[in-house]
Amino acid sequence: MRKVEEREISQAVIRRLPRYYRYLGELLESGVERISSNDLSKRMKVTASQIRQDLNNFGGFGQQGYGYNVKYLYTEIGKILGLENDHNFVIIGAGNLGQALANYSNFENRGFVLKGIFDANPTLKGMSIRNVPVRMMDELNDFIRANDVEIAVLTIPKSVAIEVAKDLVDAGIKAIWNFAHVDLNVPDNVIVENVHLIESLMRLSYNISRYNEEHKLDK
Repeated sequence: MRKVEEREISQAVIRRLPRYYRYLGELLESGVERISSNDLSKRMKVTASQIRQDLNNFGGFGQQGYGYNVKYLYTEIGKILGLENDHNFVIIGAGNLGQALANYSNFENRGFVLKGIFDANPTLKGMSIRNVPVRMMDELNDFIRANDVEIAVLTIPKSVAIEVAKDLVDAGIKAIWNFAHVDLNVPDNVIVENVHLIESLMRLSYNISRYNEEHKLDK
């Protein structure tokens, strides 16, 4: 992997990297060996200039008049995203959302290995989801340490999420994927990715309303 200069990469660029990775993977599956920034921009609805600027943050990858080698670029972006290494994770909360995530097999295809599922409900103890048994919360701390778990997924009510997050930090968790509708107060060395489903639906509602208003004016 080529060395990236020591500078801050914007979150907007980081958010686009998984999209590049996904589209390049689709191109690979279709047998495409090289692609220009112009052709990639048409597929992704991102300008060719933006693509070149994004990739230049990591040293470029293309050649003038040649474009990008799809397989090479796919591999390099995977390395930038840290996908060459497996990441062990646990799910906290074996309700509907937790079970749905546990059943999503594509995590393993990207190197995210589900090691355990935890819940406070004793009636769920011993239930298995894709051969992963549901364990009780009193086992969490020792399990994280014994299984080199880096990531915890929170799919629990916000009323208990803050306290559970503290326990996860004490157990050595490096990152939290937070589906609980609450902001977590964790140390700076613990990475939190918040997923607010209702906020996403609200943004969708806004865009629908704006679209409807614009088309009323067109009539």
